[in-house]
Amino acid sequence: MFKERLMTALILAPLALAAVFLLPLLPFSILMGLLVLIGGWEWSNLALHRRTHRWLYVVSLALLLVATHALLVFVEVPILMAALVFWWFALSRVGRYPKTKGIEQTATKILIGYLVLIPAWVAMVGMKAHPQGNLLIFMLFLLVWGADIGAYFAGKRFGRNKLIPKVSPGKTREGVLGGLSVCVMVAIGFAISAKLSAGATLALLLLALVTGMVSVLGDLFESMFKRERGIKDSGRILPGHGGILDRIDSLTAAAPIFLLGQYWIQIF
Repeated sequence: MFKERLMTALILAPLALAAVFLLPLLPFSILMGLLVLIGGWEWSNLALHRRTHRWLYVVSLALLLVATHALLVFVEVPILMAALVFWWFALSRVGRYPKTKGIEQTATKILIGYLVLIPAWVAMVGMKAHPQGNLLIFMLFLLVWGADIGAYFAGKRFGRNKLIPKVSPGKTREGVLGGLSVCVMVAIGFAISAKLSAGATLALLLLALVTGMVSVLGDLFESMFKRERGIKDSGRILPGHGGILDRIDSLTAAAPIFLLGQYWIQIF
């Protein structure tokens, strides 16, 4: 399984970076939209059972993306703020699981899918449109990937205390600390290369830590719903990784918070 995951990651990472650095804004936005729609199809499996209803959900998601794109200048910040509130709500759900099991009914799960996927698309497109957009997305990728890889190896080597075993039995507190340590190193590397002041470096470190923690929350949040649904992976499109949603769950949570933080501290 590890070799399969590694090979898939070695293929996906260069493709993701090529999309960031080579695609202009509009093709990049369309590509992100397609990934969101695939994620929406996989999310619909967590909320709906009839195939017709799942297709209707994806169509509704596509229409919302088109409308959001048309009004992006006006709705970007409100959507990102809504995502901040939503992920705080998600933290309360994950932290109290399984007491919250079964609370979200079908209609709520449908809404949650919109609140997970649409702000993530808005954040990715918003970063791409930024003057330093490629750098921002590259840093976000390194933070999310670093949090995941660091957590995996630190958990394997030092993991003793389970994080939230009822949600994700494999995650440990030591693993999370290992992942956050990688996030700190990524932030320090960017601070040195950009020759940031001490204050700006401290702000960037804080943003990196928050982004890393939220990325873990995104993973746990999807795991909670998969556990309720009784499935291990959201899909089978990626060997060793499951579905697209399994690969972008951390990113969907981290991207809006990271961009909001950038707007706040104005480093780049």
